[in-house]
Amino acid sequence: MENRHLMRDTAVIETMPPAGGPVAAPDHFALIGRVRASVESVIRGKQDVVRLAVVTLIARGHLLIEDVPGIGKTTLANALARSLELTSHRIQFTSDLLPADIVGLSIFDQGAGEFQWRPGPIFSNIVLADEINRATPKSQSALLEAMAEEQVTVDGTTRRLPEPFMVIATQNPVEHHGTYPLPESQLDRFMLRIQMGYPGKEDERAMLHDREVRDPIESIEPQASYADVIRLQDIARRVRVDEALIEYLLQIVEATRRSESLELGVSPRGSLALFRAAQANALVDGRDYCIADDIKDLVLPCYAHRIVISSRASGLRNRIREAEAILNDILTKIAVPI
Repeated sequence: MENRHLMRDTAVIETMPPAGGPVAAPDHFALIGRVRASVESVIRGKQDVVRLAVVTLIARGHLLIEDVPGIGKTTLANALARSLELTSHRIQFTSDLLPADIVGLSIFDQGAGEFQWRPGPIFSNIVLADEINRATPKSQSALLEAMAEEQVTVDGTTRRLPEPFMVIATQNPVEHHGTYPLPESQLDRFMLRIQMGYPGKEDERAMLHDREVRDPIESIEPQASYADVIRLQDIARRVRVDEALIEYLLQIVEATRRSESLELGVSPRGSLALFRAAQANALVDGRDYCIADDIKDLVLPCYAHRIVISSRASGLRNRIREAEAILNDILTKIAVPI
């Protein structure tokens, strides 16, 4: 392993705006609670999944939902979008999808005698990229600039995307027929990755009764306005993270870069992602300060899709499950700050 992979991310953390100040007012906590309750009314028995989706939004990140078809990935994304007073678009990724179908294009208007810009569905607050790994790598890469820079460049012109901006991408497991695995560069753009899992028997029974007459998602009313979302995102940036917790985070990151079981450890972008997600997680709990569990509990959803398993360490068929096992082993060896 080259020494450059062992470089600490202290500089990344030190350049971030100072945290602190009154942030966890009761109305903020209540607002977040209403949004979560709205989504949970549709996604039965998946409180942890809904929580991580809300954390990603508040942390200004992007969310990757991976699981088998038919268990509510798209429903979760739609329920979150409907619970917020934001614009949203769904893009169905298919093998014939073109980059212009995502970002837009310029069309010549004969009457005006000039090219007119036609923005694509990426110009929304919440973009649902459904079955992202069914599109070709060329179309997948069209999301990269948008996710990283919150802007797109077409015909030499750069256009800013609306704020807030969040991509919720769903994908089927890579071993399914007709899928194109996402490259590491694109996986690294997602702040968190989650799995839905099958619902429990009683939750599935309730789901069937909920849909006897109509889909309950149609009755969802917005619980937060555009201004509310922007305010929560700004407040999360001021959540206090003590130096001992930053040290704990950096030790975890360094351990992934030193591990003989990994060919690629966590990037500096990954360090920042966990830091921001921990701040948002604290705010969701109604706190204006982070605790060790804010970091520890988010390591797997934040890092399992980022690290690359060494071929000599690979033994399990499920790459994510193997990555989580390695991360859990790292967590057991690092002392949790008190």
